[in-house]
Amino acid sequence: MSKHKHSERILVVDDSPDTLEVIRRNLSAAGYEVRTVPGVAEAVRALNALPADLVITDLRMPKASGLDLIRHIRENFTDAEVIMITGYASVPGAVEAMQTGAHSYLAKPFTDAELLESVEQAVSRLRLRRTVESKDAPNSAKWGILGESEKMKSVYRSIEKAADSSATVLILGESGTGKELVARAMHYGSSRASAPFIPVNCGGIPDGLLESELFGARKGAYTGAVESRTGFFQAAEGGSIFLDEIAELTMPMQAALLRVLQDKVVYMVGAREARKVNVRVIAATNKKLETLVEKGDFREDLFYRINVVPIEIPPLRERSGDIPLLIQLFANRFAKEQGRPAPKFDSRVLEMFEAYAWPGNVRELENLVHRLVLMADGNKITAPQLPELMRFSAAQGGSPRSLAQVEIEHIQAVLAATDGNKSRAASILGIDRKTLQNKLKA
Repeated sequence: MSKHKHSERILVVDDSPDTLEVIRRNLSAAGYEVRTVPGVAEAVRALNALPADLVITDLRMPKASGLDLIRHIRENFTDAEVIMITGYASVPGAVEAMQTGAHSYLAKPFTDAELLESVEQAVSRLRLRRTVESKDAPNSAKWGILGESEKMKSVYRSIEKAADSSATVLILGESGTGKELVARAMHYGSSRASAPFIPVNCGGIPDGLLESELFGARKGAYTGAVESRTGFFQAAEGGSIFLDEIAELTMPMQAALLRVLQDKVVYMVGAREARKVNVRVIAATNKKLETLVEKGDFREDLFYRINVVPIEIPPLRERSGDIPLLIQLFANRFAKEQGRPAPKFDSRVLEMFEAYAWPGNVRELENLVHRLVLMADGNKITAPQLPELMRFSAAQGGSPRSLAQVEIEHIQAVLAATDGNKSRAASILGIDRKTLQNKLKA
């Protein structure tokens, strides 16, 4: 699949030539402008010569650590996104990195798909922040959430009501609707805003490591635990922890989380005594937890604990009235980055956009507008320039189709929305990667 060129500049910092080459090759193939340097001193010089939009840095390097670089970036390049690379044996470094100013971390060993997904999320945050800061942004963009429809106004009212409450919030919504943005809005709109906001992807951490990552571990608790270390709950002290993909928690982890919510304490792995924590828990899922409870895959008592304040984010297809606004904002920003006027969108294109199902939601729309602006050879976007799948869907005219055909089209649409990333597509579809592979073979 050919990749369109991105305008964001990425700097990768690692003392391993092999790691640098793997990351450079993958991100260059995805259309990113990538520079690589072997250490912190070289990174500082490179940033002074040409600032980067995203810095990906290893944690442990000779002479100066990745934490030193993060501090330098936070003080001198406040707009840059930062991804910290760390081994699973160095989770305390990841915790400190998040407290120091890293926006996310990537644990070794990571796959090519995990690298690209982490970078895409960082770039998406960066673009959204620029949109919000632009003079064209609507008033509702004060939290980085875009939309003026009645359904979105209802979401804004829920955020305002829930912000200063200490109650646990459950954010419901499909992939790409902006669940983390809502969580951040609640944190930064509350009295906890000056304390850390710690996002954790419950589905992105191996089961055997999740407990020690969340709650910390005592020295000697397991092989390789050469020192006691804190977890993400302790790192979020006084602030908020965002548990994304909470439906992925195993039953033992669900029990451990229930204990935290009930008693406001955590037990480090290998420790007998409890530690008090003052943390606001915000959870999110793209799955129907009630169905999982009925199947016995999710604890009913935990469901009621986290479902105190539910906030449902509507999918883009249910707020199609926001699409013209989103198109305008995204097109203006991407065109400005290219140094040219924003193209106009033909009325037929707008009709097709509003009729399309958008399985990848706002993220899919943003990526498509970016691609259309980059590839536009005139000042107008017309229907022939749209992806074949979208034109095919519009040509069906809503005629009845078999359930199998609907499923095939939906899977194709999700794969198109994720640029062929099967891991992300499986997550959006609510199935595992193996099931997706079987459906594609069939």
